[in-house]
Amino acid sequence: MVEVQELSDASYPTFIENTSSVVFIDFYSDTCPPCQALLSYLPNLAKHYENEDVVITKVNAAYNPKLSKKFMVQSVPLTVVIGKDKMVKQAEVGLLSIDGYIKMIDKALGKGGFFSKLFG
Repeated sequence: MVEVQELSDASYPTFIENTSSVVFIDFYSDTCPPCQALLSYLPNLAKHYENEDVVITKVNAAYNPKLSKKFMVQSVPLTVVIGKDKMVKQAEVGLLSIDGYIKMIDKALGKGGFFSKLFG
């Protein structure tokens, strides 16, 4: 089974330094209903990308103030996609459909763009 990785203030620096994957991060809160809905999507996202170079992660914003500050979390859920170059490719506040998250990740993977439609 594919797992959703929990990141923390302590684990993030080593994780991001050692990964060469596209990283999807869900900043959530235990008391936020849209966050709980998004958390239920994460295993499906992880399964969808199990054969690709993508890591699905989550961060409890309340318990990880350094990461929350680094990513300027002001509202949850906040989803962030980090490319293989370790740069933020896209960030979205609020609950999207699972297809919305797939589009975010696919874009970071270089899928689904103009040229892939022509030549893909």
